[in-house]
Amino acid sequence: MEKNPILGVIGGSGLYDFPALEKKKDVLVHTPFGDPSSSIILGELSGKPVAFLARHGIGHIYTPSEVNYQANIYALKSIGVDRIVSISACGSLREDYSPGQIVIPDQIFDFTHKRQRSFFDKGVVVHVSASDPFCPDLSNEVYQAVLNTGATVHRSGTYITIEGPRFSTKAESNLYREWGMSIIGMTACPEVFLAREAEICYSTMAHVTDYDVWHMNEEPVTVEMVVKVLMANTEIAQKAIMNLVNKLPKKRSCDCEIALKDAVMTRRDLLSKESREKFNLLLGKYL
Repeated sequence: MEKNPILGVIGGSGLYDFPALEKKKDVLVHTPFGDPSSSIILGELSGKPVAFLARHGIGHIYTPSEVNYQANIYALKSIGVDRIVSISACGSLREDYSPGQIVIPDQIFDFTHKRQRSFFDKGVVVHVSASDPFCPDLSNEVYQAVLNTGATVHRSGTYITIEGPRFSTKAESNLYREWGMSIIGMTACPEVFLAREAEICYSTMAHVTDYDVWHMNEEPVTVEMVVKVLMANTEIAQKAIMNLVNKLPKKRSCDCEIALKDAVMTRRDLLSKESREKFNLLLGKYL
């Protein structure tokens, strides 16, 4: 197996349970931000190394607010992952984005309020650019990979991330629609921003499971609806990942790998020894 995985996948614990994944092994990574949600599953698809991480832990034991997003992203970074695809469920806030379809969003709206949104604190000030939060290059690759499965996929949309774990009220859902949001979920933030701070390309493959609670002719979202669609779409997600791994360019041509180049505001001579050690993986090349 090559040294570094060419792709990291964050999703449900059942996502990597398919025959095409060979040479599987579990790796538990400890980070300065605590332990990730689960051990990382390393394996090979078509002879190429990949890494999988169960966002909510094995058996889905962490709520969206309890997930240690910092540790998850840092752990993947520490084993050499420079591209991440997030597989997640979402509700549709548009009539034309129907349950069973897939959305590759290009924008995000962070409506969470209880989460650590950045790696950096305690004397290290970093202002990373997030104007285009999802890597356009990787998102285009993911879109093509899903399209080649025959599934219906949309290449744009704004993903609003709510705190959860409850679903929306009708008043909230209708307001999000008035704001121009396309899909709604609970996990993309701060995952997408931490990936940017880690200079990792990040894209979301969002599986539409329901119409949230706004649609007058459809039943309000339930856990049963979400699970039913996700189970039906698991094969699509697996095929798309296989397609992506087989087509992914070896080198990145985007700017994600230099996202922190001009983002550090703190004077280098004021950084403590502890900060330099803690953030060496993320900032070492700029210090």
